[in-house]
Amino acid sequence: MSAGVTAYVSLGSNLDEPAGHVRRAFDDLTRLQDTALTARSPLYKSAPLGPPDQPDYINAVAAIETGFAPLDLLAALRAIEVRHGRKRDGSRWGPRVLDLDLLLYGDLVLNTSELTLPHPGLHERAFVLYPLSDIAPALVIPGRGALCGLRERLRDPSIVRLEN
Repeated sequence: MSAGVTAYVSLGSNLDEPAGHVRRAFDDLTRLQDTALTARSPLYKSAPLGPPDQPDYINAVAAIETGFAPLDLLAALRAIEVRHGRKRDGSRWGPRVLDLDLLLYGDLVLNTSELTLPHPGLHERAFVLYPLSDIAPALVIPGRGALCGLRERLRDPSIVRLEN
């Protein structure tokens, strides 16, 4: 692979053996063309962000080096979701078999109808900040500050680390 950009992807699932979907999605990331998985966080269990009448989520974060442009990477992530059985019906924060979000793409700041970078909810979601800080503790989020400070402000004792 030629030199690429470091990007961070969140992985989440709460249906049909969610830990298995997240682990297989890590494997799927290794198979993306011109992309290398450089780090993977432990898995975490967290309460759902949306309606409470759904199963808990399994969450993780991956670091990749990629030659994909941001929108092409987003399309590749959505193709992985589809292969896992994800159907986009327009509902937000409901149960899903796999959710992959592009959190960061280098230090790019982007705001289009298709993609916002950094991910707009990244700094408000402990279930993203905890695993992200496991693999990139010194990271600075463009426009938001140091990851370590963001995580400290969002301490959440209900998030459980499942594996080392």
